[in-house]
Amino acid sequence: MIRFDLNVDSRKQHLFDVCLHIPAHHSDTLHLSLPAWIPGSYMIRDFARHLHGLSAVTEDGVVLHHAPLDKQRFALQTKGKGCLVRYQIYAFDTSVRTAYLDDNRGFFNGSSVFLQVEELNHLPHQIMLLSPKSSQRPWQVATGLTRATSTPKYAFGEYLADDYAHLIDCPVEMGQFDVLEFPVRGIPHHVVLCNKHYADGPRLVKDLQKLCELHVAMFCNDDVSSPPFEEYWFLVNILPEGFGGLEHRNSTALLCSTFDFPNPHRVDELSEGYKTFLSLASHEYFHAWNVCRIKPAEFVPYDLRQEVMTTQLWAYEGITSYYDDLSLYRAGIISFADYLKLLSKTLSRVERGQGQYKQSLAESSFYAWTKFYQQGEDALNNIVSYYTKGSILALWLDLSLRAHSQGRVSLDHMMRLLWQEFGRHGRGTSEADYLQLVARLSDQGLADALRAKVHAKEKLDLTSLLSDVGVEVTRRSGKFNDGLTAETQSYNPYLGILYKGGDSGLLVQSVLQDSPAELAGICAKDQLIAADNLQLTASNATQLFAQLPLAIPVEIVLFRQGRLLTLSVKLCQAPDTVLELKEMDSEKSKRWRTVLKD
Repeated sequence: MIRFDLNVDSRKQHLFDVCLHIPAHHSDTLHLSLPAWIPGSYMIRDFARHLHGLSAVTEDGVVLHHAPLDKQRFALQTKGKGCLVRYQIYAFDTSVRTAYLDDNRGFFNGSSVFLQVEELNHLPHQIMLLSPKSSQRPWQVATGLTRATSTPKYAFGEYLADDYAHLIDCPVEMGQFDVLEFPVRGIPHHVVLCNKHYADGPRLVKDLQKLCELHVAMFCNDDVSSPPFEEYWFLVNILPEGFGGLEHRNSTALLCSTFDFPNPHRVDELSEGYKTFLSLASHEYFHAWNVCRIKPAEFVPYDLRQEVMTTQLWAYEGITSYYDDLSLYRAGIISFADYLKLLSKTLSRVERGQGQYKQSLAESSFYAWTKFYQQGEDALNNIVSYYTKGSILALWLDLSLRAHSQGRVSLDHMMRLLWQEFGRHGRGTSEADYLQLVARLSDQGLADALRAKVHAKEKLDLTSLLSDVGVEVTRRSGKFNDGLTAETQSYNPYLGILYKGGDSGLLVQSVLQDSPAELAGICAKDQLIAADNLQLTASNATQLFAQLPLAIPVEIVLFRQGRLLTLSVKLCQAPDTVLELKEMDSEKSKRWRTVLKD
């Protein structure tokens, strides 16, 4: 058995102290490494850059030689003897992907903290989490790792993993936190709320329980089967501003904002922040099946040393994104009209840029490592998101399956088949597997159409399919400040930038292709400070541009790399890139809204 001792006594320096106990073995040399990336987040992060002070001795104190082989891998000369390896991990990243430690809280993914002993990674792993010394308040522990019989829930002590892959798939939260619990088919679910919040706990539990029960019923639709885990953990880090999530086999790490929870004093309020949080939680819980167990063949097993390309992320993130918001409606948390508003924003996000005409969903998936996870200012014009357009393709597939089967088959059936034939058996999928399942559920024609849409660089128009289920699509121009919300006024001057308010003026983040801003020479990172001889601010920008004429030159003053420039811009009427959805026929919409049984 491999054993790790981890303590947080250097928390003021943001350092985890780690001791790795390696038993006697049959190799003269062992290879130690940290992963280069973490499953679910497709970007090389080089976790070993935060490893410091590596040293090793035999169990009787003889110093062992170790040598770096590359940026994340070491060779340790052991001659088969049991040994101790000590090192520190710097942890000061509040994201869900890495590790964090200070005097109030600790969090880590195992991929950031635990060295892999490559020759012994198949062995069971034991983790001793040591309680902090001199802490003003006692800390707790929350993790999906298996607790030893001697370790109470929420306590420091001994935890167990089947092997290294299991070890790094269970993030750990430490500190002072609030816990909410609820069951789903007898399986305990935990909601761990870290940092200051004002959440209405009972309402949060009620809504999360509905969503979890809905997802479980979808994959385990015989009313008897249980989820593929013995307990589940929502580890929620709460910051003044934050958003993110990362899926794991029996847990998820979530990041949200302070006010993204239901207000206990406003029992009927359903804020945008709360809907966003529930959608995020829904998304990551759905991943317990779709990504953590149903996964591309290229990820079976994961190679965490380098990028692993797949053209299938549209199916994993896109389909999951389709269900995250839809499930809020299915669970009775939001109305169908509210769901259509959420879907409208998704459609409009894809429509706003030109990326859908330059990159296919297969390419978007394949180049996730660079073009999606390391986006430049040009992203809106040159790439398409496999999340957003992938969710639109999932909607297309759901509606198409329902139409081809006269309402007998839906995307739900396909997801159950993927679970039964692939996820349960650890088999990875290929694109051909998806096409074959679609052909089985409908016909070869629909499978061929799906393949074409996955590889096409064109708009995915759902107007006809939505009309068949009683939903009307209307195109409108977008508001000046985001382009995702419809402008109610017919006169709507368009500049064509995305921006955020800076210390002075508007800081340009992106310039849309073929827009007045691009034609005038405005660039990303420019700071716009005046328009038509008036000071320009985030608070007055929408009102100011609404007064300006179309097709007549207007001067805009800006700073670029410290230089003051004046450019002449000819505004035009805003394009109709906002898609609004409205239910027109409730009887027809049942063809989509109805959850079909096998």
